[in-house]
Amino acid sequence: MPRLRRTALAGLVATLLALAGTAAQAAAPIPPGPADATVPSFEGAAVQDRPVPHRTPPEHPFMAPVGQNSMHNDAYATDAYEGGGPSGKNLTVTSATYGVVECATITFDKRGRIVGLCGGLPGFQLMLIDPDTLDAIATMTTSERDVTSGANPLNDLCGGAYFYLDDRDRAVVETTDGTILVVQVTETGFDLRKTYDVTSAIPDGDCLIALMPDWHGNIWFVTKNGGVGTVDPATRKVRSLRLPGEKIVNSFATDETGGVYIVSDHALYRFDASAAGAPKVTWREAYDRGSQQKPGQLSQGSGTTPTLVGKNLVVITDNADPRMQVVSYKRGAGHVANREVCREPVFGKDASATENSVVAVGGSVIAENNYGYENPSTTTLGRSTTPGVARVGVTARNCGTMWTSKEIAPTSVPKVSLKTGLLYVYAKPEGVPQDPWYFTAIDVRTGTTAWRRLTGTGVQWNNHYAAIYLGPDRAAYVATLAGLVKIEDGEVSRPRTSQGN
Repeated sequence: MPRLRRTALAGLVATLLALAGTAAQAAAPIPPGPADATVPSFEGAAVQDRPVPHRTPPEHPFMAPVGQNSMHNDAYATDAYEGGGPSGKNLTVTSATYGVVECATITFDKRGRIVGLCGGLPGFQLMLIDPDTLDAIATMTTSERDVTSGANPLNDLCGGAYFYLDDRDRAVVETTDGTILVVQVTETGFDLRKTYDVTSAIPDGDCLIALMPDWHGNIWFVTKNGGVGTVDPATRKVRSLRLPGEKIVNSFATDETGGVYIVSDHALYRFDASAAGAPKVTWREAYDRGSQQKPGQLSQGSGTTPTLVGKNLVVITDNADPRMQVVSYKRGAGHVANREVCREPVFGKDASATENSVVAVGGSVIAENNYGYENPSTTTLGRSTTPGVARVGVTARNCGTMWTSKEIAPTSVPKVSLKTGLLYVYAKPEGVPQDPWYFTAIDVRTGTTAWRRLTGTGVQWNNHYAAIYLGPDRAAYVATLAGLVKIEDGEVSRPRTSQGN
């Protein structure tokens, strides 16, 4: 490791340990960087809503409403919101720190409150958060980290990255000890209602990565070392199979036909449940996994959760050399002679990788380049990662690049507001020694940057693979290594809120 990188990483650890002492200070703001005032707080101009034509994903009968139920917004994993987001008008930024705790997945309950699964150095907890003040209303520990695994907690997805909110306002949560929790969100906090033991499907050295329901109500789960399983909530029966020699490090998508779309580090699969409820492979399509695990990825393979587009397509990115490709497939269960529809290379030669899902926008998807991100020290001392955000049109016959932006978004799961017509990324420019982080809006139609708003400077504002979320109030929320950030239009009266544009 170069000396510069060792020094930066040591400074990062010191900063995170210092922040750990603030955990008891409910909703104190994230500490500002010493150079916040020396970089622009806002660039660009506010925009008017320009809705984007699209097909709305169907409401899942066993999940909370579309846009409120999971990291990727819906069962199709579109990462697209029907509602609006910030337009750029007199933007304000509010933040709250909960210590060294990052809420990678957040959802919104029926009362409009934030329900987050938040990971820290010791382990994971559910947090119920007031969307206005960002105060933590209640917390519930779900599991502790497995310290015997030797995994780096900054890159460890086991038991704490994904959960979903069901149709009854219950958080269905994975844990590090091989159980699935069903936790009722109440008026004042959390109430554990059920547990499912799935350890029979998890051999030593393996762990739960993600879970989602199918349209029949079965709870599906995947494990790091290639396990795919189902739980029948009525009988508690666990059924599973394994993909020999393959790993799974992403979440997955489900559709109304019963399909469950899972990507391993070798292939894209469609699974369906058998008559007995067991997972069975309906089809398998190997993709180009490249020659190595690129900087910016957690495995040598696709870094995307499969995204369902329209009525019959499923899209991922591969790990091809010299350029990563957006690849589209027909997702139907019947026999198809040529299941792969098309592939489109994106970003530069020997400088393309992603570890975040593509965003579905009408008959297209948007991919983000994360090439070069290895850990939070990657974006310190004025450094950043390789630029690139690309929109690729996908049809039943072909695909092609529509535009490519030069914005640098090191790790965020981007999101789009179909009402506003804006794509939101969390950007970190290169060559700026203050290390500023900007919530950035890109015009979906043209790829031009509409505006960017500074959230803060320094490592504490790094979102480290967490997603962007849009709330029912049109505000945007971004989790960082030190807490949660809210970006919204207009004037607010909270004393912790920073100045507007």
